Amino acid sequence: MKKKGEAGASATTETQLVSTIAKRKKISYAKYGYIFSIPFIVAYLIFHFYPTIYTAIIGFTNLKGMAKTWKFLAFNKLFDNYKKVFEMGTFRIAFANTVKIWVCNFIPQMILALLLAAWFTNRRVRIPGQGAFKVLFYMPNIITAATVAILFQNLFGFPMGPVNDLLKSLHITNESIYFLQNKSIAQGIIMFIQTWMWYGYTMIIIISGVLGIDTEIFEAADIDGANGWQVFWKITIPSIRTIMLFTLIQSLIGGLNMFDIPNLFVPNSGPDDATLTVAVLINRIAFRGTHLYARASAMSMILFIIIVICSAIIFFIMRDKDEVALEKMRKKEAKERKLAYKAEKLAAKGQKEIK
Repeated sequence: MKKKGEAGASATTETQLVSTIAKRKKISYAKYGYIFSIPFIVAYLIFHFYPTIYTAIIGFTNLKGMAKTWKFLAFNKLFDNYKKVFEMGTFRIAFANTVKIWVCNFIPQMILALLLAAWFTNRRVRIPGQGAFKVLFYMPNIITAATVAILFQNLFGFPMGPVNDLLKSLHITNESIYFLQNKSIAQGIIMFIQTWMWYGYTMIIIISGVLGIDTEIFEAADIDGANGWQVFWKITIPSIRTIMLFTLIQSLIGGLNMFDIPNLFVPNSGPDDATLTVAVLINRIAFRGTHLYARASAMSMILFIIIVICSAIIFFIMRDKDEVALEKMRKKEAKERKLAYKAEKLAAKGQKEIK
């Protein structure tokens, strides 16, 4: 039997332990998450949120040149800057070029990234030194866009350049070709540069998504006798729907905001505005020549709205239809339970009144 003193000490220890556990439960660690996020929030408000709001505001003003003062347009002329943007033939050319260059670099980029991701994640094939290959494929993304633009500008230089020298040495042509004076070639080189720079990054993102798929699914497919192609299309692609959506949205935003390569690769967006993009045009209107800040701001907001609308459409098209149907069923069941509960309550109330 325990002595009274020992029993009392044991009870005190248990009480202290319970008290300590209760205190720990009361402590909230969520505040530390908010504290650590403060630097990001401050940076976002200063460098992203404020410029976006300011840009949206001056799109409705008469700000231009080096003027420090500006005023809002009259109510009946509030959207004049937006109307002028849509009336600009240069804007239509720039937008068409932007969409064309983005689509024509995204499709091969995605195909190449998917094929490489399927190759690297194939359970039946062991690739020696695949880590080195991944680094090699990803490396163009590390190089700055300005460096890449200058590199390709020199490669396709006229009259002297490595590409022209190679064509002459192989007797494919006798004279130097001015590649950057041809619209299709200039656009094609930019498409190639964009694909070359970003396919490695896209590949890494897709590989990370594939590695997150439950291995038991692949083992079950192997047992059922599925070949590599069937596994890729029936299991891998549907399982990385979210990753594909993220990649597409990110590419859409980056593609429609394309600036560095088109701006630096060909001087003055030549030939004949063939490499002019919307971002380059905004920069030209705002910071070169007449400095039409209000019109450039309106063009920026138009581009922003287009990106938001396109993103919303892509989200809607690529949504998980099964999950949406399941969510509708849950809501329907919850509504039915609520109605049933109300009916029971009314019935019980009616019985009480009768009594």
